[in-house]
Amino acid sequence: MSYQQFRPNSFNILPLVVKNLLIINGLLFLSTLAMETQFGIDLGNILGLHFPLSSDFRPYQLITYMFMHGSFMHLFFNMFALWMFGNTLENYWGPKRFLTYYLITGIGAAFCHYAIVYIEMKPALDYIENYIANPSLQEFQNFIDPAQLKMNSQEAVNHYNDLIPRAFSQAIASNNLKEALLISVDYMQIYKADLLNAPVVLGASGSVFGILLAFGMLFPNTLLYIYFAIPIKAKWFVILYGAAELYSGLANNSGDNVAHFAHLGGMLFGFFLIKYWQKNSNKIY
Repeated sequence: MSYQQFRPNSFNILPLVVKNLLIINGLLFLSTLAMETQFGIDLGNILGLHFPLSSDFRPYQLITYMFMHGSFMHLFFNMFALWMFGNTLENYWGPKRFLTYYLITGIGAAFCHYAIVYIEMKPALDYIENYIANPSLQEFQNFIDPAQLKMNSQEAVNHYNDLIPRAFSQAIASNNLKEALLISVDYMQIYKADLLNAPVVLGASGSVFGILLAFGMLFPNTLLYIYFAIPIKAKWFVILYGAAELYSGLANNSGDNVAHFAHLGGMLFGFFLIKYWQKNSNKIY
């Protein structure tokens, strides 16, 4: 088989692991829609990956999040890339090594993403911890003032709208400052829990970017066809794609709702895993 050119011919090339990954992802996407519509159960929240320090985090989410997707287009592009590059890699590596690579890069992607999330959240978490340790009515009133709100969360705002008028305001009005402080501490604890539970990661993108990196490393001179027309060697495509993700992540494009550092994490873990296999195997990659 020549690897100097690579363009998809049909969907008949479906090795075992790739085929089953496509099926599982598709079934879980349909199940998510059905459970939400029929029973009001959010599988994305249950099987999606929560921040490890949050109360909603479960260890199994490190695996299950890779099979959950937020939209049909999210699912389609990930699965298309999985088939396009994954079938060649699985045929080359074999099913066991390919599945190992897929899962490790997915877990690595999650690790890198939440490492960045933790760095971004730490000032807010430190602020909350400092407040709980040293509560102040003036500081709390500044905190809940929309003009000065340091952090925002819809669940916390809803709780504020329900709690403050009934309890906090009554305590202030009756000059029961001790009770008001206790209420403010309770609110900040709820706010902290909500803040930790808020970020949820869905999708196979981390593993897919790991697969893309592997394809570029193992078949660097293979020609890919962007929009099925513009030829580019796999190694340059991977470098450019990785650079674009790094720029997007550093630019902090939070509005696009894309976990750029998870993508980079999948590529990073994939790079080191391939290098490890190269070092510990007689097989030439």
